[in-house]
Amino acid sequence: MDLSKMIELLSYTLPAIITGTVAYYFFNLHTKNEEGRRRYLLMKEGQKNSMPLRLQAYERMTLFLERISLSNLLIRISPISTDKNDYANFIIAQIDQEFEHNLAQQIYMTDECWTIITTAKNATIQMIRKGALSEAVTNADQLRQALLNDLLDKQTPSNAALGYIKKEVSQMW
Repeated sequence: MDLSKMIELLSYTLPAIITGTVAYYFFNLHTKNEEGRRRYLLMKEGQKNSMPLRLQAYERMTLFLERISLSNLLIRISPISTDKNDYANFIIAQIDQEFEHNLAQQIYMTDECWTIITTAKNATIQMIRKGALSEAVTNADQLRQALLNDLLDKQTPSNAALGYIKKEVSQMW
């Protein structure tokens, strides 16, 4: 083959290779952008569909925290007998039942929020047990009175958890 023929062949082939390479690069870039756009639209659609479920979970857990707030709990649940331990166990059973009813809500919440709600529940139960163990308290009515008096001095665990839920929901927007 002649050198002039090779140069002529190279002059046709080289631009075709460069054009093909550039076309491949732009096609690949376009495909990645399209894939990213589709993924973004799917994620946006998924968030739009899951937002009502997440808000409903936060609403339910707000109701749970309101229901297990000691002041609301002691007013709503009257002593079933004069025994302070029976009353304490009955209140704790009500809290546990309410919590178990709302367990599924944790899949819509952040781990930190769920941990705070669980901690509030456990702290409320601990306050009830601590009151029942007090030797100054001899019957269910005194337990009720002691727990209500204890609430005058400090914030309930439920209120602290409610504050965190409100903060988290406000950040969702």
